[in-house]
Amino acid sequence: MKRALVVFCVISLVGAGQALAQSPPAAPKPGPEHKKLEYFVGKWSLEGEMKPGPMGPGGKMTASENCEWFMGGFHVVCHSAGKGPMGEVKGIGIMGYSAEGKHYTYYGVDNTGWADLAKGSVTGDAWSWTSEGTMGGRPMKGRYSIKQLTADSYSFKGEIQMADGPWTVMMEGKETRVK
Repeated sequence: MKRALVVFCVISLVGAGQALAQSPPAAPKPGPEHKKLEYFVGKWSLEGEMKPGPMGPGGKMTASENCEWFMGGFHVVCHSAGKGPMGEVKGIGIMGYSAEGKHYTYYGVDNTGWADLAKGSVTGDAWSWTSEGTMGGRPMKGRYSIKQLTADSYSFKGEIQMADGPWTVMMEGKETRVK
């Protein structure tokens, strides 16, 4: 019995030594999908228009946005500040890519209480994010589209759909990279 225990301990120690001698797994690295987010890195100026509707009155909106890579190169974090029909707005948005889900991700919040979690895709120079939630206790879908116009500008459009009704444009405009 003692001999079997000694042999077991020796085998266990040899196995543990080999496991420790192997190098740890490499840290994950951003893939080509993450690198596409590079387009959004920089300082931007936004001009657009809110349409009157369930999200508030219509009117002109302006903002500045600063987007930077988050450490590791997997996410872009954007800080924005501007004015719209309901006053001053400050927000934070985080864009990334889910390799497991095979879709882009977006999470944003602002000082008006708005928050959104969306899934996205890109085809050529067109980006699209979709989300689902509720507004006033009713189901709502959201859609946000971007069309890259140049290396330093894009147009955007935000739409909502209430309880299987028609898609309604809530805002649209343009962002330009500030040099």
